Amino acid sequence: MTTKTPPSHKLIDRAFRMVVLGVDPGTIVTGYGLVEQLGPHTRLLVCGAIKSDAGLPLPQRLSRISRELRSLIRKQRPDAFAIESSFYGRNAQSALKLGYARGVSLLAAVENNIPIAEYSPREIKKAVTGNGHASKDQVQFMIRRLVDVADTPMATDTSDAIATALCHLHRLKGLRKPAKDWKAFVTAHPERIIS
Repeated sequence: MTTKTPPSHKLIDRAFRMVVLGVDPGTIVTGYGLVEQLGPHTRLLVCGAIKSDAGLPLPQRLSRISRELRSLIRKQRPDAFAIESSFYGRNAQSALKLGYARGVSLLAAVENNIPIAEYSPREIKKAVTGNGHASKDQVQFMIRRLVDVADTPMATDTSDAIATALCHLHRLKGLRKPAKDWKAFVTAHPERIIS
């Protein structure tokens, strides 16, 4: 069987597109940010925070995080889910509560069959600012420039979630290698051919 190479005008010059939901989990405030990568352009689709009253029982706060993330995922249909990995803190009780928030966040992605990526705080900071020890203000400054939201008020939980999504997109860019020639490109991307 021979494969006919289509004329170059038949190839779709469609750019790579991916939408990533980044989450910064917390039991009182869980930040989220949906970032779209379309070719060389990155834009913020939606961002915000799921806030709970600290006086509410923990199970109710966790239920709200899960419910709102599932709703966001169903509405926005992201291609990937990125979350900050666990870290060890001095306060065991705080670490446990953070683990619960991470767990319900991960469950929302798993229930919707979304691939999950986890990144350390240092990886996220390095991907966004170039410095793994950057401050939250430095991360927020770079987020505002990278997704062009300079005048939008934004809490650090939200900017951290956006940074997590951007970290995942940067990681994917590093994994994509250019094809050596057109034949290799067509073989690797048959979905980009118009019949």
